[in-house]
Parts: sequence; structure tokens; C-alpha cells
Amino acid sequence: MHKQPPLILVEVGGVGYELQVPMTTLFQLPALGAEVSLVTHFVVREDAQLLYGFFEEGDRSLFRELIKVSGVGPKLALTILSGMDARSFARCVQRNDISSLVALPGVGKKTAERLLVEMRDKLKDWLAGADTIAGAAENGPMVAPVADIAADAESALISLGYKPQEASRMVAAVNDDSVVESEELIRRALKASVRA
Repeated sequence: MHKQPPLILVEVGGVGYELQVPMTTLFQLPALGAEVSLVTHFVVREDAQLLYGFFEEGDRSLFRELIKVSGVGPKLALTILSGMDARSFARCVQRNDISSLVALPGVGKKTAERLLVEMRDKLKDWLAGADTIAGAAENGPMVAPVADIAADAESALISLGYKPQEASRMVAAVNDDSVVESEELIRRALKASVRA
């Protein structure tokens, strides 16, 4: 394996394959020369054949949904996934967080708005598909998507009187993706706000 962001070279059975990967995948790759397993997406154009690699199935699923959005091609989809993983993107869509999307290079306000509108409709199907794949891969019990847990926690904090932006900030500050219940996330957020 050879790394030169965003490209990596992976040897499979004596043949080298050049893959474009998002930075979120690049950071998870093992040391050079180590064995690696990636999920891929193959794009054939008139002038090129491109192979995209992802460390997690959820990231590839999101990539495939992103390139279906008008004005978003593979390059921009890769940029989005380089700036945030699939779970973070899901949280942005659920919170209607345009500012986080606009902060990504190449994503303007109109593109961010289009992403939020078009991906909101697909989000439930996409999350369900990603969770089914993750559950099958782990052979473990299915749990609520992280984005749903965060959204539930934010809603609870808003009902307690916090402003939506403040609730979102509080949850984001304590959510390390190890939490599997919204109640625990709410507890952590309230504890952190008391200490602050």
C-alpha cells in the first residue's frame, strides 16, 4: 500500500489499484505494507475509470447518495466525506446545520441548502440501510442510529428550555459516539453545562 492523499495504491493479488479515498478513511488506514480491507465504488467515464475506497460501508453508502444530488459529483462528495464522517453528516442534516457544510471547501450556501433538502428525504432510508449493513457485519443487536440519539437528546434539552443552537452545541460537546441511549447523552450534556 502507498499513500499520497487523496490517492492510495493497494496491491491485490500482484495488481496495484489506485483508489481515491476521503481523509476520514485515510486516517484509519494501517501502516504501509499492512493488510487492509476497503469497500469500493467504481466510476466509469468517457475519459477515465475511477475507483473510490472507503473504510466503512456507511461512508460508501453516503458517497453513493451524495453523487445523486444535483451538482454534486464524486470529487465534491469525497471532499464532504473528508470533512466529516457519515454520522456527522447525518447530524448536520437532522439539525439543518448549513454552517458546518458551508465550512467544507467547495460547498457554497446554495449547494449546502440543496444537500440538506435532498438528503433529508433520503436520510431515513440511508440510515436504515447503513444500520442493517453495520448490524449484519457485527452480528450484534441493532441499536438506534447515533444521529437519532443526538436528535432525541437535543429535542429533550430544547423542551427543558435551552435554545436549539445551545442544545445542539451541548450535545455535540459530550457526544463521543460511544453513547447508545439518548438519556445518557442528556445526562452528560446537563452535567457539562453545570460545570461550565
